[in-house]
Amino acid sequence: MEKQMKAATYEEFGGPDKVKITTVEVPDLQEGEVLVRIRAAGVNPVDYAVREGYLKDFLPYEFPVIPGWDMAGVVEKRGFSARRFKVGDEVYAYARRPLVKYGTFAEYIVLPETYLAKKPKNISWEEAAGIPLVGLTAYQSLFDAGQLEQGQTVLILGASGGVGSLGIQLAKVKGAKVIGVASEKNHAFMKQLGADHTIDYKDANIGEAVKKILPGGVDLIFDCASGETLEQSLPALKPNGTLVSILNHGENIDPKINFHYVFVEPNASQLDYLRELAESGRLKVHVSKTYSLDEAVKALNQIQSGHTTGKIVLVP
Repeated sequence: MEKQMKAATYEEFGGPDKVKITTVEVPDLQEGEVLVRIRAAGVNPVDYAVREGYLKDFLPYEFPVIPGWDMAGVVEKRGFSARRFKVGDEVYAYARRPLVKYGTFAEYIVLPETYLAKKPKNISWEEAAGIPLVGLTAYQSLFDAGQLEQGQTVLILGASGGVGSLGIQLAKVKGAKVIGVASEKNHAFMKQLGADHTIDYKDANIGEAVKKILPGGVDLIFDCASGETLEQSLPALKPNGTLVSILNHGENIDPKINFHYVFVEPNASQLDYLRELAESGRLKVHVSKTYSLDEAVKALNQIQSGHTTGKIVLVP
């Protein structure tokens, strides 16, 4: 293709100083793939975790790496047999390939068309780019692993962040009751998203606070925080309840607990469902800040701070 693009890249694992804005070649289109012009890219905690090398034994990689796994954009070219989308279609995707190399902090990306879904029509590029990773993570955690049903109660730890804030909304669409855990300043935000009850992890023992609300405990704990927050919460889980974590791999978890670790997988049909919810107004993405591609390091520093409400997004 011999086309060039601007991208954030790093040549070795380490801190934010490893990330440089450079010009690289756009990958060649293979069979069944499409070239997408990226209009916005979501920024997620996993982006700095990958950069630091925390997942290097878990995910195959090849330097230089372009970070980023979330995107919304426009189909610009189609490879042989790629016919699901037309040139000019607006799409979004969770763009993690089996090999960590070509991410979304760039002007273009080449992806298998099976990864893509139509972008929600009535929301911005930035909002759309903020959905795929966190939306699929919340969906697969609550419903595939957690088997959450109407009328059940879920305790969401880290409920004001990217995954937790979509988790609140998806649980409410299902007809579940939600208790959200986050700092007090985010309680109004969680209530706005639909949380029935909120708990400040700084101000109370979470397990005890839950038992005051629901003496019998909760059906599901969805852990997006881990650490002491998770430890305090475990006594609030019903004896036959389920614990799902996106951070804890099962370390120090009682083997008697029905436990699942979730690492999100691409799923276009689930993205179609999330699109329908977004278009009907039942799923909202709170974009707290946008950055240019040149500000990729700033965006990664912000997400690494652990104090992001909702989503932050890069606009190439």
